[in-house]
Amino acid sequence: MPTVLTPRQILDRLVAFPTVSRDSNLALVDWVEEYLEGFGITAHRVWNAERTKAALYAHVGPEVAGGVILSGHSDVVPVDGQEWTSDPWTVTERDGRLYGRGTCDMKGFVALALAALPKALEAGVTRPLQLALSYDEEFGCVGAPAMIAEMARSLPKASAVIVGEPSRMAVVTAHKGSPAFRVHVRGHEVHSSILHTGVSAIMTGAKLIDWANRMNEANRVRQPSAVAGLFDPPWTSLHVGTISGGTAENITAADCRFGFSFRIVPDETPADWIAALKAEAARLEAEMQAVHPDTGITLTPSHEVPPLRPETDGEAEALARRLTGDNATRVVSYGTEAGQFQAEGYSAVVCGPGDIAQAHQPDEYLEVSQFEAGEAFLDRLIQQLAAKDPA
Repeated sequence: MPTVLTPRQILDRLVAFPTVSRDSNLALVDWVEEYLEGFGITAHRVWNAERTKAALYAHVGPEVAGGVILSGHSDVVPVDGQEWTSDPWTVTERDGRLYGRGTCDMKGFVALALAALPKALEAGVTRPLQLALSYDEEFGCVGAPAMIAEMARSLPKASAVIVGEPSRMAVVTAHKGSPAFRVHVRGHEVHSSILHTGVSAIMTGAKLIDWANRMNEANRVRQPSAVAGLFDPPWTSLHVGTISGGTAENITAADCRFGFSFRIVPDETPADWIAALKAEAARLEAEMQAVHPDTGITLTPSHEVPPLRPETDGEAEALARRLTGDNATRVVSYGTEAGQFQAEGYSAVVCGPGDIAQAHQPDEYLEVSQFEAGEAFLDRLIQQLAAKDPA
């Protein structure tokens, strides 16, 4: 007989794997695969190119369409430089909270999903319950698309996807999209006393960054659309978070590198904003090359998280609202893998235990009450999937 672990026991095991995005997640994947195999549940891996990481998906129930996918990610952010009052890789319970890296974002939901699969098997669900466990979500949701595509090809099509990012078990029906680029500005070095004969990569990079500032201000004062008005802020934002470059104070900089990202409201088109960025970069590049031909600006995509758009009569929203009783309109400005499922043709929502304010923080925690609410939510889901005449 397989050993049945409680959700809390599973959470303890998951947190003990330090699956920081920069490192492999294979030890955790091995454990998950072995645990599910004990119940006769076959898990399938989708490897990264280097075979150092893997996503994993599984299916419980009959081979019919109309099931539900529970979606989570295995990776967590680093604890480097953070001051923790307990071991981040050991779940510590105190004052009604479960402390540990990833308890909230989002191994708490993953633990609940793993506990739900054997329950669904025992309940004899008449519609499938599927698991989707990705990697590198914290690197811009880059590990999920190949897994989602393979699930769409190889499994009966689910009618709803529940992405369990922390939402305090409220139903989130939309989020912003987030394309991002690595920008490399190549200048031409000369002594700063004759800077007009050279090209400063930093000063040109500053012009592109100032363009972002001007776009933010224009977006901020513009009357928001009905969809944009749901968000905080109610407009598309452009951001640069890191920058480096230059050799010395008296030399025009040969190089400048920075990250450039968007948070795009769902009723605007990411392709339009990307085209606007490329057009401004091309305009600045022409100015640079008028001084020296070996200069330029390279934009390298680092990731693109599609928005989650509000659905009309979406099955995922209807299901999540039935299970939670939550009928409020809620959106978030951060990105999730829900938009990637939606882009592949699935109906998707975000609904999971915990508060996003705890994500990535020192002493990250998940409230016990939220963990229990998540378990009750999935128990109700299993009951509905097992019903002979589902609602």
